[in-house]
Amino acid sequence: MSRNRWHVIEEEDGALIVARRWPLRFDLAVSTRLPDGGRRWIAHQVRQDVWRALRGLRGFAPAVRVIREAGGLCVVAGGEVQGRFDRIRAEARIVDVLENRTNRARWLECGR
Repeated sequence: MSRNRWHVIEEEDGALIVARRWPLRFDLAVSTRLPDGGRRWIAHQVRQDVWRALRGLRGFAPAVRVIREAGGLCVVAGGEVQGRFDRIRAEARIVDVLENRTNRARWLECGR
């Protein structure tokens, strides 16, 4: 675990994972595709934006998995939740973060 208390793991299949807790558990998850870019930067930025959107969700520990696929990136964002929660509402918030044009442009611009 790094000094800032985030696990940054590179898996054998080429995935990069940024997570607060290890072992990784996705109680909620949403995926999207992005053009190719810097996996580490994009993972941290997505994690930060998802955290901001869900910080009121009690027991939430964000996690992001980024893997290069067919000339682009597959990004899975979500994480672990301790306790009961409204999955539909939480995943809708993640979709809002992942599909926001401003967020996507910022991630890609800075992740080059």
